[in-house]
Amino acid sequence: MSFDTKAVFMILVFAAVFSAGQAVFGLARMATVKRQVNRRLLVAERLNGGISELVVELRKQRGLTAAGERRRGWRWLGDLVVRSGVPYDARRWGVALAVAVALGAAAGVVVSKSWMGLPVGAVLGGAGAPVAFLKFMAGRRSKALGHQLPQALEIIVRSLEAGHPVPTAVALVGREMPDPIGSEFGMAADEIAYGATLAQGVERMAQRCQHLDVDLFAATVRLQERSGGNLTGLLKLNASTVRERHKMRLKIKAASSEGRVSAMILTAAPLLAGAFINVMAPDFYGDVIHVPFVQYGLAGLLVWMVLGNMVMMKMINMRI
Repeated sequence: MSFDTKAVFMILVFAAVFSAGQAVFGLARMATVKRQVNRRLLVAERLNGGISELVVELRKQRGLTAAGERRRGWRWLGDLVVRSGVPYDARRWGVALAVAVALGAAAGVVVSKSWMGLPVGAVLGGAGAPVAFLKFMAGRRSKALGHQLPQALEIIVRSLEAGHPVPTAVALVGREMPDPIGSEFGMAADEIAYGATLAQGVERMAQRCQHLDVDLFAATVRLQERSGGNLTGLLKLNASTVRERHKMRLKIKAASSEGRVSAMILTAAPLLAGAFINVMAPDFYGDVIHVPFVQYGLAGLLVWMVLGNMVMMKMINMRI
């Protein structure tokens, strides 16, 4: 029985490269998780002051004022910055904005092959790209919050059943769970230690997260504080409700997957076809692009495509 030496060698090379890639990916993932778990603790270790300095620093990193209020300006933008969880640093954000404007302006000139595209590209790069990035980070953070909240509630329930007070149970979640839920509960625990009540700390956490499940948790705490009752039983029911809502969201996502894929295909097909035609046959549109009828027609098609996407988004975007 003979073996192909070259084939065996290629298989061994592939196995070695695959194993090395898996090892690098695992180490990078472990480092990311460790950094996420220790993010708030690193801030606490870096500061030499007391709890007041820690609370103020954490609020500033979330884009809030020292008093915990949103900064003046566009409310929707402030809410987006807070929900994204991206550390707020005015200097770094200014540099990133300048780079985005420069890249957008350069891309506008290259795509339009004219200096007229410079301001359009600068506006899209300076406004569109940062907002899109913040929306992406806010969506990813919201999804992670929905996954982690039932685990956090179970930790609080077990801590309460062991005889710990409520602030200790909340602080335990902030120490043991990774971001984003760990940082949110840690900030709530710090604000409670700073002098806020449990309901106030949880309410501020709900305002920062702007998540339906976190709002339900905050409403449960407010209800228990006003009317009394067994907080442990309420939190158990809350965790079960959050899990059932998450299952329902997954079912809806599976049921609407065909519509979402159709929306992506119908949106991408005209843009890809236009780009392909522009590259392979520049004169196809280039000879008639200056005709007003063609310009109006393309603008109308673009508007019609946007309206179609809005309709399809309304059809598949179901909230619980």
